[in-house]
Amino acid sequence: MTASLAEQVEGVLAPAAESHGYELVAVETAGGHKQPIVRVFLDREGGIDIDAICEANDWVATELERLETLSGPYTLEISSPGIDRPLRTLSDFERFAGETAKLKTLPVEGRSAFTGRIEGVDGDVIVLDIEGTTARIPFEAVKKARLKPDVDFG
Repeated sequence: MTASLAEQVEGVLAPAAESHGYELVAVETAGGHKQPIVRVFLDREGGIDIDAICEANDWVATELERLETLSGPYTLEISSPGIDRPLRTLSDFERFAGETAKLKTLPVEGRSAFTGRIEGVDGDVIVLDIEGTTARIPFEAVKKARLKPDVDFG
């Protein structure tokens, strides 16, 4: 089975991001085969600012030149993952313990959506506090997870 363009980009960029002090959070692709859009979401300790994006643009473009599937024109977009950052690994859940997350899952205990404070990780199980009740969600059941920002407009 041939890897999707996003998977190919992720395979090339993940080690490069780490070597430059970044975390590759996600890669998305859109548009047609003739001129795809490649969106790269990066993070690092202390967050991402415009200077970091400009710096990353150089090494990301250089790395993408190695992909034969991107031999034609494409649009590259680099940004931070935003305040509703995706959570893709168990280490993401460990890192953001204490934050609120929203998860979509395969059915777990009769439900497939959970929102709660991340208590941490126990083996391969995510532990959430949902209004005082502990929920244990197997990581392999998670289809999508994001931080849920607590915005105070006060």
